[in-house]
Amino acid sequence: MAEEIEKVRHSHGNSLDEDIVTGKVSNSGIILRPQPTNDPNEPLNWPQREKYATYLVLCWFTFLSFTNSSAFTVAVKSIVAEFDKTTTEASYLTSLQVLAMGFGAAFWMPIARKVGKRPVYLVSILFLCVTNIWSYFAKSYGNLLASRVVGGFLTAASDAPVSSVAADLFYFHERGHTLMIFNIAISSGAFLGPFINAYITQYLGWPWMCGIMAIASGATFILAIPLVKETSYIVPDRVRDLDRSAETYAPKTSWAASMSLTAGMDRDASFFRWVFETVQLFSYPPIWYSGLTVGLFIGCNIALQLTASQTFTASPYDWQLHDVGLFSLSGFTGSLLSFFFGGWLIDWIATTRRHGEHVEPEYRLPAMIIPAVIGPMGLLTFGLVIATGKSWAGAAIGYGMQGFGATAAANIAVTYVVDAYRPVAGETIVIVFVLRNVIVCLISTYISKWFESQGLKNAYGELVAVAYIILSFTLVMYFVGHRLRRFTRSYGPMARLTER
Repeated sequence: MAEEIEKVRHSHGNSLDEDIVTGKVSNSGIILRPQPTNDPNEPLNWPQREKYATYLVLCWFTFLSFTNSSAFTVAVKSIVAEFDKTTTEASYLTSLQVLAMGFGAAFWMPIARKVGKRPVYLVSILFLCVTNIWSYFAKSYGNLLASRVVGGFLTAASDAPVSSVAADLFYFHERGHTLMIFNIAISSGAFLGPFINAYITQYLGWPWMCGIMAIASGATFILAIPLVKETSYIVPDRVRDLDRSAETYAPKTSWAASMSLTAGMDRDASFFRWVFETVQLFSYPPIWYSGLTVGLFIGCNIALQLTASQTFTASPYDWQLHDVGLFSLSGFTGSLLSFFFGGWLIDWIATTRRHGEHVEPEYRLPAMIIPAVIGPMGLLTFGLVIATGKSWAGAAIGYGMQGFGATAAANIAVTYVVDAYRPVAGETIVIVFVLRNVIVCLISTYISKWFESQGLKNAYGELVAVAYIILSFTLVMYFVGHRLRRFTRSYGPMARLTER
């Protein structure tokens, strides 16, 4: 185990805080963190077109996966009518699938450490196709539910593990922007998914949501075969030497050779040891902060979508189902507006000169101020408009504000923990997203009962109160986060990573 951990430490650079003050710089003069070797095959040294070809295909996979997981939020009434189930039982098609995705990531990430990331992504994309074919042909509620839960687990490589690819390919000053692309893919699936699937459900029937997803994921699998390359960087001698000259490395791998399914295989890695390492990360406070923040906003989005699908199709609105899908575009618009704020801006904030060239992950956290104001206020606006039966336009504005806040806040929180624990970025985000998906599962399962017992106005007011309690932890992390991170070096995975 010690040799395995030592390998990871060298493969990600020796400076865990990335507090480098000299070294190689980017074309714009920014010091590169982490410092790359002179090996042309190290993913950090790949041409940008190769980096983005791999990364964008995986983000597209993320979009498809989240479009798939949010599909049945607009088909609740159809499922209730066809299978004679309650609203809560119909919501299990969403909540249990999301929960399975969270725990599925805890399976796929250790597998990726063992066999490499390219085969994991190709297999997971294929499973997205196969399990949707299963859903399409399901004739009973139990069979459909099984296909969704199994599908959520087997396609979970589209979720947390993608952030580890961003850590493999991009430098500190690029991660806010590139991880924002990942979070936009998640938000697009969450917002555009209901828009697309509402039309499909109304005009073709709910099975075709699954049929069309099977076709799209099958095409993506074909696209991924030539474009998704292995981003795991295996150092044969377990020493990542920054001073070694480029001439001593093997030439750049050809495209044909890069199609290998074994290039990222680590025969010394242990699946069960990496599972154990991942579980230990539950004890790291910064990871809980990120998980609660992301889970809060995504859970509120699910609550809002379920409310919209049930409210706008009833009096006094009496909308058609596709109108509810169009309404979700307001949330998508808000998420697009957050692209600049949650991406480029937090990179600029984090890399602004402070204390010489030394940077800390906490420098990203001041950017949380704006989504912390806009997101919860949008949630409250939506809830009050719906509760009082006012114009849908006010609810749409609230939805857009919530979409902005959810996407920007999630990206800031995710980028923060990736920077804080880059050597185990994939495992870290697995824990963040397990926490997120547990929260989403609880909210989507019990939100209808909550609304019935408290009323929409009170329930949304309570959601906003919970939001501000969780967001207040940002202030705590800004002032003491660096101390907590240093404390976490004394135990668990980070203690072994810093052993010399």
